[in-house]
Amino acid sequence: MTQPDIELVLDAHADTGESPTWCAAQQALFWVDIKQPALHRFDPADGSDRHWLLPSHVGCFALNEAGDLAVLGLRTGVFQLDLARGDLTQLAPSPFDSNTHRFNEGGCDATGRFWLGVMFEPLPGVKAEPQPGVLHSYSPSEGLRAHDDATLTPNGIAWTADGATMFLAHSKEHRVFTFAFDARAGRLGERRLFAAIPDDMGVPDGAALDSEGCYWSAIHRGGRLRRYRPDGQLDREIMMPVSCPTMCSFAGPALDTLYITTASHGSSAEPHAGALYRCRPGVTGLAKPNYAV
Repeated sequence: MTQPDIELVLDAHADTGESPTWCAAQQALFWVDIKQPALHRFDPADGSDRHWLLPSHVGCFALNEAGDLAVLGLRTGVFQLDLARGDLTQLAPSPFDSNTHRFNEGGCDATGRFWLGVMFEPLPGVKAEPQPGVLHSYSPSEGLRAHDDATLTPNGIAWTADGATMFLAHSKEHRVFTFAFDARAGRLGERRLFAAIPDDMGVPDGAALDSEGCYWSAIHRGGRLRRYRPDGQLDREIMMPVSCPTMCSFAGPALDTLYITTASHGSSAEPHAGALYRCRPGVTGLAKPNYAV
């Protein structure tokens, strides 16, 4: 396939744009700026973008089916945000020292259980030896649970259409893994290496799955998206106009538009870093499961 046109749709100047999520009920794209910190709602119909400011770094979120409630992974814990009233309620405190770690990357499995990675990222001025963060999940009935996987920077969480395989990137290791997955029990099984990214290219960040079972990975500091076939073989690349794409997500009524968040990390070296982009890659995507309240 040829390189699709990359359209800049919102010059947001985000420090760390992340987690684009299409809400079918509202025909809108939600996303976060981790360091602002805020949850955003972009309306493709009129180009408007509104936001809800948050009290600490927001690493990930998921929406209920109606799109009027969000569950959030903040540095200070798991929270629920009522988008109509603006009420923020803590569901669980952080299972880590929030001076040295925060939630990063998340998504819901087919049952509506919310999965959250934990990354090592000390607050400014805090000195600590790097310690891997443990993968967690949250549901109202189970609470916050730890799982048997740890890494310094988790990313790229996604599930196959049948829910039997979970993807998870260990960004600092330049690796993407798959796990056998039991959605009913919320349990990880055997881990296998799915793909490796050259060390000098960048790191695998957020990801999305398409309807052909292919895995789209945003290569942070590599200025590209990579599409991998179900067997882990590289299928194609889409080059981005900025160096730090952070995550991609299929959106639109037909899920045929790929939105891409990006990061500026506070630098002015790239004028449109931190913007929200989109393209039509020629395939449709899988809808993300909603959070089950």
